[in-house]
Amino acid sequence: MLSLKRSQWIASVLAGCFAAWTGCAALAQEVVLGASVQLTGPVANTGRYYRDAYQLAVDKINAAGGVKIAGQPHKLALKLYDNQSDVNLSVRQYTQLVSQDKVNLLLGPFASNFALADSAVSEKYKVPMVQGGGASDQIFARNFKYIFGTLAPASNYFGSTVDMLQLLKPPPKTVALLYADDAFDVSVAQGTRPMLKKAGLEIAVDERYSTNATDFSSLLSQIKSKNVEVMLVAGHETEILNFVRQAKSLAVAPKMYSFTVGVPSEDFRKALGKDADYAFGMTAWLPSAALKDRWFGDALQFAKEYQARFGYEPDYHAASGVADVEALVQAMEDAGSTDPQKVRDALTKLKFDSVYGPVSFGKNGQIDLPQVVIQVHGDKLVEIYGAKGFVTPPKYPMPAWNAR
Repeated sequence: MLSLKRSQWIASVLAGCFAAWTGCAALAQEVVLGASVQLTGPVANTGRYYRDAYQLAVDKINAAGGVKIAGQPHKLALKLYDNQSDVNLSVRQYTQLVSQDKVNLLLGPFASNFALADSAVSEKYKVPMVQGGGASDQIFARNFKYIFGTLAPASNYFGSTVDMLQLLKPPPKTVALLYADDAFDVSVAQGTRPMLKKAGLEIAVDERYSTNATDFSSLLSQIKSKNVEVMLVAGHETEILNFVRQAKSLAVAPKMYSFTVGVPSEDFRKALGKDADYAFGMTAWLPSAALKDRWFGDALQFAKEYQARFGYEPDYHAASGVADVEALVQAMEDAGSTDPQKVRDALTKLKFDSVYGPVSFGKNGQIDLPQVVIQVHGDKLVEIYGAKGFVTPPKYPMPAWNAR
């Protein structure tokens, strides 16, 4: 007959073994998504959209019971590194995520040059990456099988803007095309040139500038001397802010200017104040009750939750980041597995509604959502032109700086 102390000892050992076993069982029910994102450095202001969107989506899905894989609930976990806006560091971190951390699947960084480099890691290790931060056509022109993107092709970013230009009164005749020397902006320029020529518009200035440039005075002087009517600028938000400030200081005010980034962002409008007025931009997403999904309800509810939690408005970067998480979740459920190859195959057939819009990847792995032309009207962002034509009359031509 066992003594009381020995019985208690055996019971405690058994309880410890059971706790260890259930702990391992719980761990086996966790799916880890890995990403490297710019949380510090020159583009951290945009990188935060992805960090916050990924976390909000993971938390929202977990609160609803997690991912249902072959009838079993799995919790999502996020393994996130700060690449410090350094491409080489980002590549090393993605290598660590798949080779050492053994994450199940990958989410992407911000910016095309990062996605271009980092996707080589996902391809090498055959772990699918869904990313909403890189739109360059180069990313999807390599016949890679494991990279999927939720941003529309960079080559068509100015497509809706060029369509609108032909309908403006008075119609402009001359255009300046300016773009940074990174993968995204080069793709934008390559796609925009033939569209402008087809529309009968003269490209009076066609210039590439260095990424992270701060001095645009020579370009602006050239535009002013040639009396260019429209400026189309592809670059990052800090570059665009410098460009607008210097345009004002040099009294350069064409009939309109449009930027690939910045305008949809609340920070852009706050940074420039009244000087942001009249700026055109584009976006594939605006918060709307018409955009439904199974976790947030609709995009308006998502936008409210995002702002309440993080203290700033989401833009299309955040919405695409949420869609990235949702796409991986839907693919795992469709595949009934976390096996990377099975998830990859499910992604190629994916078709579902997200807060970002309908998600369905083309043969090259990229989504194609139309860009809506937007403009700053006072302190508000207004939808101007879309697939069905004008939504709101544009403020055009833009007045001179001293006439505002």
